[in-house]
Amino acid sequence: MPDIFHDFPIKVSPDRVFETINTPRGLDAWWSMKSSGRPAEAEEYELWFGPQYDWRALVTKCVAPTEFELQIPREPRLERCTCRLSSSRRANKERALLSHRLAYGQRTLADLMLLLAMYLRILRRYLEHGECVPYEDRLDT
Repeated sequence: MPDIFHDFPIKVSPDRVFETINTPRGLDAWWSMKSSGRPAEAEEYELWFGPQYDWRALVTKCVAPTEFELQIPREPRLERCTCRLSSSRRANKERALLSHRLAYGQRTLADLMLLLAMYLRILRRYLEHGECVPYEDRLDT
């Protein structure tokens, strides 16, 4: 199956985005309900999204502040999640460009694209406005 690529500008520094996409505290603010792990290659993350979605992920890339990748070997709907960051300047403000790549398994492309768009909107709201959407409300956002 093809991968999904999404380029997503965020009006904050790449360092700030990088910390939010690779630390348990950051991930819990926009993606997971509860997570633990250490952002270093070959480390394992626990990603909890509820009783049916208790995932283990392996950090396959962690290059600060530009690249973070998780491989999720036992989750057939999502095999790999890769984030690459670059920066640009507009009107004297630094912004990050998040290139998000998903390798997916059994989930349909349309379902996954809608879910990805929702989570990226939540990530942007958190980083640009400090708004943290409670986990139980995220699917309604």
